Amino acid sequence: MKSSLAPGVRFITLFSRDSWYRSSILFLTFIFYTSYHLSRKPISIVKSELHRNCSTVIRPADLNITNNDTWCDWAPFDQNNYQTLFGILDNSFLVAYAIGMFFSGMFGERLPLRYYLSAGMLLSGLFTALFGLGFYWNIHSLGYYAFIQVMNGLVQTTGWPAVVACVGNWFGKGKRGFIMGVWNSHTSVGNILGSLIAGVFVSSAWGMSFIVPGLIITFTGILCFFFLVEKPEDVNCTPPHHHNSPHVDRTINGAISTEPVEIVAEHTEAISFCRALRIPGVVEFSLCLLFAKLVSYTFLYWLPLYISNVAHFEAKEAGDMSTLFDVGGIVGGIVAGLVSDYTGGRATTCCVMLLVAAPMLFLYNYIGQTSLGVTIGMLLLCGGLVNGPYALITTAVSADLGTHESLRGNSRALSTVTAIIDGTGSVGAALGPLLAGLISPTGWNNVFYMLISADVLACLLLSRLVYKEVQRWCGCVPQARGFKEI
Repeated sequence: MKSSLAPGVRFITLFSRDSWYRSSILFLTFIFYTSYHLSRKPISIVKSELHRNCSTVIRPADLNITNNDTWCDWAPFDQNNYQTLFGILDNSFLVAYAIGMFFSGMFGERLPLRYYLSAGMLLSGLFTALFGLGFYWNIHSLGYYAFIQVMNGLVQTTGWPAVVACVGNWFGKGKRGFIMGVWNSHTSVGNILGSLIAGVFVSSAWGMSFIVPGLIITFTGILCFFFLVEKPEDVNCTPPHHHNSPHVDRTINGAISTEPVEIVAEHTEAISFCRALRIPGVVEFSLCLLFAKLVSYTFLYWLPLYISNVAHFEAKEAGDMSTLFDVGGIVGGIVAGLVSDYTGGRATTCCVMLLVAAPMLFLYNYIGQTSLGVTIGMLLLCGGLVNGPYALITTAVSADLGTHESLRGNSRALSTVTAIIDGTGSVGAALGPLLAGLISPTGWNNVFYMLISADVLACLLLSRLVYKEVQRWCGCVPQARGFKEI
């Protein structure tokens, strides 16, 4: 009697060798970038511990103090200008990140991605842990913490261009919006895990809120070194299709062409910065991301403190509550990817979500703290609407543009294009928390007005691309099914 295959083996054989490799790349890069965000989140949780309302804290009987108002604070954040000092820490990281990102993509195209990512994660783990060691070494110098933030910002730029380049190498256009929408949840998962891990230690020994995430990203760096496969060709897998098949109608920059698509040999030289800027849609999406990321990162760095101040939650409770914004972001990124895949309108999807986000932010500020149920609902909704466009632009849109037909087969442009888009967005990420730190002393209402204005500007910057997509849907610009114009 012939023996049958075990159920588990039958399940394994349902998938091809290519499918297993592609699944492993998605899983590994998901873990890698989760650890990047996990390691940059603790600062937002620890802020409310570095400067507290000491009148609500039980003072140890044997503690000899000279100032009853700030005895429980961590110098130098025990002064009245503590919000400005927090803004300095945020921008030390974010400005370094924004500047470094424009160079990181070019390094990523010229260096092996496995080594580049591994080194970046190991160094990120080191500097994250050094911030937390300031607690145990009793360091009270703003310069020390600002320097650590600058160095961490620089090394963290290794992450995004490299992981997007890896995924772009393995996956073609097909269902890219949906796949990358699900995959991009690593950002929110990292923020959630970072908040929860930091929250465990924040009230007892806030240094561990940094040291534990630092150890986690160090471990993932070792994992990357041993298991990452950069391209399908490295393991004899089939490369994905990034462009159309021959003899289909094409539309580039509004011009219609029915000529056969020229099949060209793949180029291996790295693309220049100026050449990447000339790819249709790169400038518009980059500037849109600047304002979209301004809003997202303002919430990333200031939401726990806002909840603590307005709703009067403890540091851990405020941190846990802020994770709902990221849960909404996961759903928003997936929905944005699905809708843009179905409609072929990346720009329109982003614009509509940003347009709806503006009044939702206004409502959250005014009614968001009236009850626990309303708070949860508004955080989920605002998180989805704010992070959905941000996720779509940094993933599917970046991959589309990095493999655009105008590149004529140059597959090495993806890292540079991703770095330009995310680097421009990171300028907004630096400006948002800085403006929030400067504006918040005048009232949280003004901070939300700034965020709403940024959302509206992001919509306006996509208006030309939205107009072209609407024209195509109305039949003014015929286009073959399956081609996504950017």
